[in-house]
Amino acid sequence: MAKRGPKAVGVSYRLGLTPGVFMESLVKVADNSGATLAKVIGVPHYKAVWRRIPGAAVGDIVVVSIRAGKPELRKQVMRAIVIRQRRPYRRPDGTWVAFEDNAVVIITPEGEPKGTEIRGPLAKEAAERWPKLSAMASIIV
Repeated sequence: MAKRGPKAVGVSYRLGLTPGVFMESLVKVADNSGATLAKVIGVPHYKAVWRRIPGAAVGDIVVVSIRAGKPELRKQVMRAIVIRQRRPYRRPDGTWVAFEDNAVVIITPEGEPKGTEIRGPLAKEAAERWPKLSAMASIIV
């Protein structure tokens, strides 16, 4: 069946990103907030589709449950930003990017990063969307 015109909704720079972090995914926490491992338990603002698992791409906010780290942080439910994903995604210039792990950065309810530094590389898409993360990163890929 032929498509009837453009169906693009939302911001144009977010259209091409392939989701790589889904519900129930275990992700590494890449900041120095005290958490080391987290489990994705939700994806806010995900348009629900019947029988589809919600997913997030680089630069998206996810709800995580802290699984490993400092005892006072364990079993806490927090929000985080995805900064790396293993699944390859295509940039507008035609290059494909994939990282060796899935990683997030914990944020406060106000949207500020909880830690003060980011371990490992930060994806360019996340740095453009969240300027405070780019100030904390040592490498932007």
